[in-house]
Amino acid sequence: MSLPEHELTDDLPDENLPVREARLWIDKGWTARVIKNEEDEGWAVAMIKDGEPEPALVGPWTMGRDKKNPKPLDANAFGTLVKTASEVIRRHEQQLHAQFHKSLMVSTDTADFRINLDIVPDEDDPYAWLSASDADQVEIAKVRVRPNYVLNQKNARLWIENDFRRPD
Repeated sequence: MSLPEHELTDDLPDENLPVREARLWIDKGWTARVIKNEEDEGWAVAMIKDGEPEPALVGPWTMGRDKKNPKPLDANAFGTLVKTASEVIRRHEQQLHAQFHKSLMVSTDTADFRINLDIVPDEDDPYAWLSASDADQVEIAKVRVRPNYVLNQKNARLWIENDFRRPD
């Protein structure tokens, strides 16, 4: 005999409810966990964004008054940790964007162009898109190139001079 669905879930905690314990705080898509710092006698706090396998931030945590146990987490500390960890993620995303997306301006006698290189880091077949837009931001050319194509003024000018044909 099986139990009705509502009886199976009545005793389970609602995973959307916040957890606010001295060493564990779960709220707003984040988990803060105070952990023993194995490298010394202190404590650390790890900030993990929901759905991520690794912490976005691990940093030292303050000792409590007894100088043995960690200071308990609280709303102010959690808010600061969320803000800091979010900033770490944002900077990491900006770094990845900069690594895979390059752009420069090229002025010729006839027009100004924005030349973009967008790398697609596919594990099996990485490649990149080389594209050109005019002053009105209208894309006028786009070709697939090697992922290690070097985008610089010289190569961009050569591409323009070759009527945007795919570079070898």
